[in-house]
Amino acid sequence: MNLISKNKQKILKNKMMKLCIKEKDLYEKFIKGSGKGGQKINKTASCVYLKHLPSGIEVKCQKSRSRQENRFFARRILVSKIEDIKSKHESERKKKINKIKKQKRKRSKRAKEKILEFKKKRSDKKKFRSKIEPEQESL
Repeated sequence: MNLISKNKQKILKNKMMKLCIKEKDLYEKFIKGSGKGGQKINKTASCVYLKHLPSGIEVKCQKSRSRQENRFFARRILVSKIEDIKSKHESERKKKINKIKKQKRKRSKRAKEKILEFKKKRSDKKKFRSKIEPEQESL
């Protein structure tokens, strides 16, 4: 009994192709599970261990008693981990690009006015710091 629909399997395969994850790059091993389930879970090797060889990412999945379902879930977890890693690199690059764009962008009218206001206040402060010269009396 396969509870995973063909549509979900197709979506997962497309994601794997998009991220360049090939079945030959995956090391898959079935190990005996642990936890709830009693003797049945302890006897059967339904827990799936996946390792993506190029990236070294490891995943272990035992969501279900079924080996087929666990294979699907393990691949889905692996794909999400790889997506997270790739999107982090892209977002860091986008941040750098946006920072440079922001630096090169023209200032708004309001921002220019604020800067000029600040400069004027600063110059007024500096005027008060200057020495007072004694007035010369004119005859």
